[in-house]
Amino acid sequence: MLDPPSDEPQKGKEGDGNSMDLSEVDIRLPMLVYVTREKRPGYDHNKKAGAMNALVRASAIMSNGPFILNLDCDHYIFNSQALREGMCFLMDRGGDRICYVQFPQRFEGIDPSDRYANHNTVFFDVNMRALDGIQGPVYVGTGCLFRRTAIYGFDPPSSGDETGCCSCCFPRHRKVVVASAPEPDSEENWLRDDDRMNLALIPKKFGNSSMLVESIQVAAIQGLPLADHPSIKNGRPPGALTKPRKPLDPFIVGEAINVISCWYEDKSEWGQSVGWIYGSVTEDVVTGYRMHDRGWRSVYCVTKRDAFRGTAPINLTDRLHQVLRWATGSVEIFFSRNNALLAGPRLKFLQRIAYLNVGIYPFTSIFLIVYCFLPALSLFSGQFIVQTLRLSFLIYLLAITLTLCALAVLEIKWSGIALEEWWRNEQFWLIGGTSAHLAAVLQGLLKVIAGIEISFTLTSKSAGDDVDDEFADLYIFKWTSLMIPPLTIIMVNLIAIAVAVCRTIYSTTPEWSKLLGGVFFSFWVLVHLYPFAKGLMGRRGKTPTVIYIWSGLIAVSISLLWVAINPPSANSDIGGSFQFP
Repeated sequence: MLDPPSDEPQKGKEGDGNSMDLSEVDIRLPMLVYVTREKRPGYDHNKKAGAMNALVRASAIMSNGPFILNLDCDHYIFNSQALREGMCFLMDRGGDRICYVQFPQRFEGIDPSDRYANHNTVFFDVNMRALDGIQGPVYVGTGCLFRRTAIYGFDPPSSGDETGCCSCCFPRHRKVVVASAPEPDSEENWLRDDDRMNLALIPKKFGNSSMLVESIQVAAIQGLPLADHPSIKNGRPPGALTKPRKPLDPFIVGEAINVISCWYEDKSEWGQSVGWIYGSVTEDVVTGYRMHDRGWRSVYCVTKRDAFRGTAPINLTDRLHQVLRWATGSVEIFFSRNNALLAGPRLKFLQRIAYLNVGIYPFTSIFLIVYCFLPALSLFSGQFIVQTLRLSFLIYLLAITLTLCALAVLEIKWSGIALEEWWRNEQFWLIGGTSAHLAAVLQGLLKVIAGIEISFTLTSKSAGDDVDDEFADLYIFKWTSLMIPPLTIIMVNLIAIAVAVCRTIYSTTPEWSKLLGGVFFSFWVLVHLYPFAKGLMGRRGKTPTVIYIWSGLIAVSISLLWVAINPPSANSDIGGSFQFP
């Protein structure tokens, strides 16, 4: 632990020839505290959400900064001015209703072609920018600057003379933050005894630490814009940020240790309505949703130089399991009280649709699976996907296709992303949709209906050969059951193409138009799955043996199934003919 720096600047020493000249440099370091929370058997520690809540409580005792920066352990600050830009939003006029400022995630160590769309460019540069025009972007778990009072579960301030804190916790102290600034000679009285919170009326919402409760009011005031203009309805009094900080004596350190103990959250509302919300794999989305549901809004801050950078899994299996975790959390949200359909009236309509999409998108995998198998079924049966190509159908199909193309072009031009990045996103959308999203739906349904929890394990089969290669991890193959559906789709479509070509060549009346139409749609599915197939092949075509085994099993199963459905006859053409009812 580094103690808080002194109030006066501290100059460094002159250089002695072997070091830099720091005589004109302020060498003070900010206070740094490393916190590790208590863990005991029998206690649910709630993973990342529990760790973040412990950090919030400990920091409230020791530093009580009005703003909190949340970064994952694999991210670091790339732009030192990013925090200043974020706080400009929070402390500007009207910024008192902003709960957090979300920065885009930028990654290092991604292969140049970004085979598995690890950059998530479409999400961070299209979707999040669009949400910024509604009620604000969703919270993505890292690279986010929070207002402390929003994390505490308070409502945003209204236009009247009140702080916005919930009435059950602060029934008689809404006047602490007033609409107009106090007189200059009364700045020492901004937290008078008669304006302090009545601790006896506060329920056990934040736990039994009176020091933590007392810090809430201070942080709420210090995070407000300066009340230097009549238009500022909720502002902090002048001098509120220049109060001397108490020294970190053993009593304060002991209280900080007390609030991160295992039992502190018992009979409190931490994880339910205060702090990071428990009970979901994607606690970040749920926490941001609760803030928006209370009426807060958020801001998306894209700096010229990347604010933060981190790492992302570039291996196929690790990427699929990452997407599985996100999709599983979305399914949990859909079947919980955090479903956007149950949101309050403060959540705007378009924002409600955005959060509803967060919980629904994994279910589109069911329709995506059908879409991927339809071309193969068409080639197997010898029938086109539709019975007749009527003019009305072609016009309808053309209108939909042109609309989707125009939407894609507008997204690319508006956001400034490259066409290759958009295409990689489309490819991995189908790869993830037919594997991780489908598995997440199955997990969610089994958990809700039967109370059964299943996990998709992985087994390492081979590793990268070149340890000096920066992207060696890209070629590491780890078998997982998530790969079975996409592999099945590839095998079914390849076999269907082969069957259809043979039927057409050896048929007495070959119908080339049906063949070309069916092959085109199957080829379109295979093009989307090309990065997946390339990941299975590994480096220099060294395909793991497990792929040959699964490919053989799938091919044999499809052949036997087709023979059972449509047994060959002496009078039929090669491959037979299957007629739709």
